[in-house]
Amino acid sequence: MIASSSGRNNTQAINARATVKRIVIVSDGKPGHLNQSQGLAEALQRLLPEVEIETLPPFTRGVALKELLLGRSSAQIAKPDLLIGAGHATHLTLLALKRGWRVPAVVLMKPSLPLSLFDLCLIPEHDSPPSQGNVVATRGALNRMRPGEKTPDSGMILVGGPSKHSGWDETGLIRAIERIVSEDGRSWRATSSRRTPAETEVKLAHLSGLEFVPAAQTPSGWLPQQLAVTECCWVSADSVSMVYEALSAGCAVGVLPVPQLKQNRLQAGLQQLVDAKRVVPLEQWRGEALQPDAEPLDEAGRCARELMARGLFGAQA
Repeated sequence: MIASSSGRNNTQAINARATVKRIVIVSDGKPGHLNQSQGLAEALQRLLPEVEIETLPPFTRGVALKELLLGRSSAQIAKPDLLIGAGHATHLTLLALKRGWRVPAVVLMKPSLPLSLFDLCLIPEHDSPPSQGNVVATRGALNRMRPGEKTPDSGMILVGGPSKHSGWDETGLIRAIERIVSEDGRSWRATSSRRTPAETEVKLAHLSGLEFVPAAQTPSGWLPQQLAVTECCWVSADSVSMVYEALSAGCAVGVLPVPQLKQNRLQAGLQQLVDAKRVVPLEQWRGEALQPDAEPLDEAGRCARELMARGLFGAQA
């Protein structure tokens, strides 16, 4: 019997579909947490050509506990091959789906539940992760940044704002930026964050030799695109996550000082980068052109390879 053309096409489609790997990100809706999960998922996607990524909100606590106890999932999506989540609100849902679907669950950052419940825990070094088999320490939080072709003599200045850990010295910050723009004669652009005081934004807008783009005027994806092609980046010390993102984008990175209200784990992580000479604090800068690392920071890629090496993703069923 000769198989019909449509029959062969259907079989090929089914076989092709069977090779597709699916990742479900459990997202609490916080951009920073989603950025971490997407960083890992997209790194896996670069390693395997046929990977689909879907995002799912967490269950309510009651629903998550019920499904965890019953061992079945009511989620109205196809069963994935891997679960990823970041943020305390995602933890119970990750475990409920892990049990219901019988698939691995990877948690980013230190979870509020016992580490042994997850297949893999990717925890920043500054959170002092314990040494155990299912824990991998990371240099900072994972992110989606990738280096691109750098624009010669390009520079970016990322300005944060006061926080529960950091004060704000606007006069000192503006003076530091004026010095950088004066002594390093590249083309400079700066942007702010949602924490930047309005008065600081006004002063940044009036600095000569600097193009200022307020955070409120930047479209989605603007900053990753800019960092990918920027050679040099200065970041205010309160924005530690942006320091790691600039390093991941392949930028040479300097750090602008801000008053510290109290010592904290994030600042300890930043000091580790200074000690390792991966970033240059302003007080150590002598006006020279900052040099990027020979190899950009790629923690998402490293963790993706580790995950596959452990057989948690990518193996054929």
